[in-house]
Amino acid sequence: MKVNITGKNITVTQAIADKINKKLAILNKYFIIDDEDTANVLIRTYPDKQKIEVTIPTRFAILRTEVADDDLYKAIDRAIDKLEDQIRRQKTRIEKKKNHSPLSEAFIDVELYEDAPVDEDEVVRTKSIVPAFMSLDEAIAKMELLDHDFFIYTDDETRKIAVVYRRREGGYGLIETE
Repeated sequence: MKVNITGKNITVTQAIADKINKKLAILNKYFIIDDEDTANVLIRTYPDKQKIEVTIPTRFAILRTEVADDDLYKAIDRAIDKLEDQIRRQKTRIEKKKNHSPLSEAFIDVELYEDAPVDEDEVVRTKSIVPAFMSLDEAIAKMELLDHDFFIYTDDETRKIAVVYRRREGGYGLIETE
């Protein structure tokens, strides 16, 4: 896996880069990560904290986390721990369901802002997606890996666009289109 480290308001030293590379190598024991996969690491420094964002787009899912701490090295450790926890949770969920999608095989085959204030009525980001065909379980798994509150996909049974979301009271909700 290639690692792309970017620093905002901080110079990325060799020691920081070595720590990040060493910690990211731990993920290889949980998930199939190809050599052409690139981990994007963004480090931001604020007056009162250090923030690290890690995004790893794989061919099966996108792993993402964001952690802030007073100490950069603690933030790096916590970010990798958070990614490991996401992977373990998804691996356990998939093993319990025993479905054999490409995402499940990836886990089973291996042991495994902007700083400026924003007006609330203003659209600050537009994103276009092509909803992939997948089952509800796969959509929930991808939503959890991305650490999002909702996920848009095309249901492989109904062939219609659907949205799965995390409910505040716990559990998940599903919105289907007609």
